[in-house]
Amino acid sequence: MPGADRAAPGAPGVRRFGRLFRTTFDSLGVRNYRLYFAGQVISVSGSWMQRVAQAWLVLHLSGSGFALGVVTGLQFLPVLLAGPWGGLLADRVDKRRLLMWTQAGMGLLALLLGVLTVTGAVRLWEVYGLALGLGCLTAADNPARQSFVMEMVGRQQVMNAVSLNSAVFTSARIVGPAVAGLLINVVGTGWCFVVNGLSFAAAIAALALMRRQELRPTSPSSRGPGQVRAGLSYAWSRLELRVPLLLMAVVGTLALNFSVVLPLMASETFHGNAGTYGLLFSTLGAGSLAGALFTAGRRQPSRRLLLLAMLGFGALMLAAAAAPSFWIELAVLLPLGVATIAFQATSNSMLQVNSDPALRGRVMALYGVVFMGTTPIGAPIVGLVSERFGPRAGLALGGVAILIALAAFSLWSALRERRAGDPGPGPEENKDRAGIAGPVLRG
Repeated sequence: MPGADRAAPGAPGVRRFGRLFRTTFDSLGVRNYRLYFAGQVISVSGSWMQRVAQAWLVLHLSGSGFALGVVTGLQFLPVLLAGPWGGLLADRVDKRRLLMWTQAGMGLLALLLGVLTVTGAVRLWEVYGLALGLGCLTAADNPARQSFVMEMVGRQQVMNAVSLNSAVFTSARIVGPAVAGLLINVVGTGWCFVVNGLSFAAAIAALALMRRQELRPTSPSSRGPGQVRAGLSYAWSRLELRVPLLLMAVVGTLALNFSVVLPLMASETFHGNAGTYGLLFSTLGAGSLAGALFTAGRRQPSRRLLLLAMLGFGALMLAAAAAPSFWIELAVLLPLGVATIAFQATSNSMLQVNSDPALRGRVMALYGVVFMGTTPIGAPIVGLVSERFGPRAGLALGGVAILIALAAFSLWSALRERRAGDPGPGPEENKDRAGIAGPVLRG
């Protein structure tokens, strides 16, 4: 039949699309992860509303880029100081129950900030204090949440689940800032905090409804002395863990400070309002969503993808710093979001699949330290640079730091390979080379 002849060429394309769709969303076939995913969609959207509203509130109360850096730094200072102990806690207790408690605490803090802001009683020092309290809960929540992924889906699907988590995070970056900008302009900043506080109920309900018998819990770690030090030593001794941690340390310190720089770009560079700021963040989020869906289709993390994403990240930050107009800035933020999330998801997955299950909480706590805990160091620096030289300089600082780190790693890698070509390497050197060239880090 002629109609059938015309339809046939399209059939392979339909089948390929079907396979791609199933591969991209593979982890959603796991009921517990599906519940977790749904709860996070709501809760993380609320958290992004709070992030935008908090930055705008601090800017309104202080008019200072340095104050923006301080509040961001305070929020992540506990992750830097207490993150390894939070990881040890995650290795010792039921992660699901721990997450229920931390999520409840975060919701209560958001509601308190909302009440203070709506009633007009909020002061800058109170915002600082509540940000510090949120950071204390995050120090326990983050390693438990990161390592809980493996318990829900298992090793084969962890790259997919991590990428879908990134998709949730970045979808929320689109929705949350846009809704926050609208609420700030229509009813005021405080209601963003109230909505965020209520949104944690969805995450808690999802955790409560999980089937515990379908989880893959690891055996609790021992309670002997030196357990935190053992986790640090383990991560440093394995090249496939050390490399992504060191690269993320540079990125986390000086490049992932968009909540400091973008409000200043919106207000000072482009002379906009909260809606302008929301659009900048939402565009960055749209690119991040595309990057998350791309990495979700990959079965294993790749060192090549990690390094290419880092290269794009640095180059695009410099392009964003130099963008001559608001619309060009939006055009650059879109691919910058792709590179950002591709780097984050790949480094996260490398750590998950290469970690001993008994130490995974502590390894992911170190990821939290370099991903978020370095913010207290970097955010005030970026804030000061932005205040003294303008927000474009704050963006450029991150881009330059990334490219320098990438060049240094490339030089070290080349020298290491040259040494590896010399005759007679010892057994430890051979073992180390096998780790970096193995299937997980192929590229």
